[in-house]
Amino acid sequence: MKNEIPIYDISSLGGFHSETIMVSRFGPYSETHRHLHYPHRHNFYHVVLFTGGAGSHSIDFENFEVQPWQIYFMIPGQVHSWGFEGAIDGYVVNFSDSYFQSFLLHTGYLQKFSFFNGVVRDSVLQVPGDCRQAVGEIFEELLEAGTGNKRFRDDYIRVLLLKMFIMLSDLEVEKSDAYVSSYNYVLLKNFQQLIERNYTTLRRPKDYAELLYITPNHLNALCSDLLGMPAGEVIRHRVILEAKRLLVNLDLSISEIGFQLNFGDNSYFTKFFKKYVGVTPEEFRKNTLRK
Repeated sequence: MKNEIPIYDISSLGGFHSETIMVSRFGPYSETHRHLHYPHRHNFYHVVLFTGGAGSHSIDFENFEVQPWQIYFMIPGQVHSWGFEGAIDGYVVNFSDSYFQSFLLHTGYLQKFSFFNGVVRDSVLQVPGDCRQAVGEIFEELLEAGTGNKRFRDDYIRVLLLKMFIMLSDLEVEKSDAYVSSYNYVLLKNFQQLIERNYTTLRRPKDYAELLYITPNHLNALCSDLLGMPAGEVIRHRVILEAKRLLVNLDLSISEIGFQLNFGDNSYFTKFFKKYVGVTPEEFRKNTLRK
């Protein structure tokens, strides 16, 4: 299989870093890695806080206007790109998928935070005025800890990151602790993880309901209550998202993308894409690359 678009790892980026963590001010980071302005993926978690500057940011083809004290949370595999205007400032933290696994007994702990669920609308937060000083101080502590050589440096960085995540999670007032820890939420996460592993081969809610040992009606009700859409639409969204990600790569033909996504023929893939996106794959590719 051909590589879709560039995928970067932590060791290829500047700033304080090891194989599992990187901390930097965002201005120098952006200037040093100007290739990151174009669509690309990371194989790590990516957290960016803007404290100054303007422009646009695209995450999985959803666009946001960059504003001061806006923070972005991205998970491994998401496609994003930048378009800045003038001088920018802020902080960036990259950490591997395994960074907290040796530190926390609950290996899926990060999934408790809604901004790490991979849903773009939940991954962009505006830090309110009364929290900005505290959040800024945490990022400064991260930079200071990163340049030091203390015995428990990595553990201290982990604690600082978790402190920030918990602090910012309080901004998501619509998601209560009961929701985060509920059986239904765990069930939903299991469904989403199954989709991630099987979306090219399993397309029916019935298939996933069987794997979860629940009825299709239960799965549909769960998705409608927590995501506002039926299970079939959740599955289609993941297929369409991957199609969009693959279409950014000009080395892949439309028929090759359809084949990778397990469509029987190019015509079926084109009809499916146009039905749910509103344009053909060719038109989407042209419109996206024109921006």
